[in-house]
Amino acid sequence: MRNVLIIGAGRSATSLISYLLDKSDEEELFITIGDLSIQAAQKFTANHPNARGILLDVFNEAQRREAVGNSDLVISMLPARFHFEVAKDCLEFGKHLVTASYVSDEMQSLNNNVKAKGLVFMNEIGLDPGIDHMSAMKIIDGIRERGGKILLFESFTGGLIAPESDTNLWNYKFTWNPRNVVLAGQGGAAEFIQEGKYKYIPYHRLFRRTEFIEIDGYGRFEVLANRNSLKYQSIYKLNDVLTLYRGTIRRVGFSRSWNMFVQLGMTDDSYTIPDSENLSYCDYVNLFLPYSPTDSVALKLRHTLKIDQDDLMWDKLLELDIFNTEKKIGISNATPAQALQKILMDKWTLDENDKDMIVMYHKIGYELDGKQYQIDSSMVAMGDDQTYTAMAKTVGLPVAIAAIKILNEEITTPGVQIPLSKEVYEPILDELERFGIVFKELEAPYLGYNRDNVAR
Repeated sequence: MRNVLIIGAGRSATSLISYLLDKSDEEELFITIGDLSIQAAQKFTANHPNARGILLDVFNEAQRREAVGNSDLVISMLPARFHFEVAKDCLEFGKHLVTASYVSDEMQSLNNNVKAKGLVFMNEIGLDPGIDHMSAMKIIDGIRERGGKILLFESFTGGLIAPESDTNLWNYKFTWNPRNVVLAGQGGAAEFIQEGKYKYIPYHRLFRRTEFIEIDGYGRFEVLANRNSLKYQSIYKLNDVLTLYRGTIRRVGFSRSWNMFVQLGMTDDSYTIPDSENLSYCDYVNLFLPYSPTDSVALKLRHTLKIDQDDLMWDKLLELDIFNTEKKIGISNATPAQALQKILMDKWTLDENDKDMIVMYHKIGYELDGKQYQIDSSMVAMGDDQTYTAMAKTVGLPVAIAAIKILNEEITTPGVQIPLSKEVYEPILDELERFGIVFKELEAPYLGYNRDNVAR
């Protein structure tokens, strides 16, 4: 049996574990699931003969090193900041490593040593990053093989609620880490290129600079820019591209509504609120509003945000129960962002039978034989329920498939890497299609760079 160690048994690991267990007899795998919670680690094994759950504290060096040393391949589903210690152990003991996280500078620093040992350290092999890399490179490589030149690359991904479970005015529920949703966009100005011009969007304007896309069968969505699209110039070898723009997908109207929290300062994570544990939801809202001896908190908020009485924005705020004087934040030394997260989780947590939805969209413009063309590529994946979500499926399945391909020596190129080569993306994308993760590609009129457009 080949031993696979999975570190971390959180919500993104469900489909990963299920896939490997289903393949365990065929692929001769024994799967060890390690987590800080022994209950979480054992929850998925269910007395499976080819699996066990163990208590694993990644900060316990002896415990971690023993688990890594007894494996053939390690899958780290930990938060990105914890991968490096695991990676150093994998390097020392000669074990392959797979993660869904962005490659950190620390991880990249191991590249030469990883190559020297003939190991594969595959990173960014989840959804975004992951499936976005692979599906985009498949199209880009195909265009280049025909002699085409890429002019435009736009790519957007969103974790959303499926239409049948869309039961609130925000058209949104948490399908992944709520904290990441609350803090989205705060890592610096969004940077990108449109029609040959560099563009920047600071955080305080991010949610009012949206664009729109249409997904066949699912309607209209809005997109807002991710932090820094420019790093993909070198990653995808798009140094001469005229448009390079990556972003996040939401239902139309979400960003305008979210901007209310941004303008009030509720998404700030840089300071703590005194006595936050005992604050009511209404008290929390009042922190951000001017003093008035007569006006209610609701009235002050309406005036501050300039919300008309018949504006749907007001109904969205009321739906969150933010003027409740009985509900408590219940978190000591909470930042504004943490308190907001608590309020939102009351209303936006998936119910047991709720289904989520992943939407991904690429627009790629290119020139071939003196003519301009465009490919629109889209993918929609649906979750099954609260546990086996579309998010868990699209994050976990590529990780699991990559792990097996590495063990079977179908992926052999050594080093710290991301899935940009045919060796990686072709077999993984083919296998993902069995699970309904399928891209529709349509030829469309080229709508990108206009040489005669002066004002851009």
